[in-house]
Amino acid sequence: MEEANVQEAKLYTLQLPSKEESITQLELLIENLSDAYNVGEDTFANMMTCLNEALINAIKHGNKMDPAKKVIINAEVNGKRIIWTVTDEGQGFDYVHLADPTAPENLESLTGRGVFIMKHLADQCIFNTSGNEVELHFKI
Repeated sequence: MEEANVQEAKLYTLQLPSKEESITQLELLIENLSDAYNVGEDTFANMMTCLNEALINAIKHGNKMDPAKKVIINAEVNGKRIIWTVTDEGQGFDYVHLADPTAPENLESLTGRGVFIMKHLADQCIFNTSGNEVELHFKI
């Protein structure tokens, strides 16, 4: 019987205070993982965009800019994909009934595009039931 070639998943974690400066630490992790796992330029750009959106949403909307509250970021690298989770300590939100940012009445709005962008740039975008955690999948 042949032994299956199963690659063990590697997990990376950040616990960040709810401050905009935390983005620097996240970007550094994305860059390091992209270098270590030879992530292509397009996927790197999509991860950077999605994770910046997810972190900003967690800081501003989830944790209400409270620096005492943390945002937990996990990256699980397994074979040919990276699964990121971004979790805040907020109440969550109704991600099902968001306004369509492409609707004519919303085109001029300065907010409301983050979830739309994440859903289009990640290979998968999954929210937990309460809406305070998003899981973003990227093929690498």
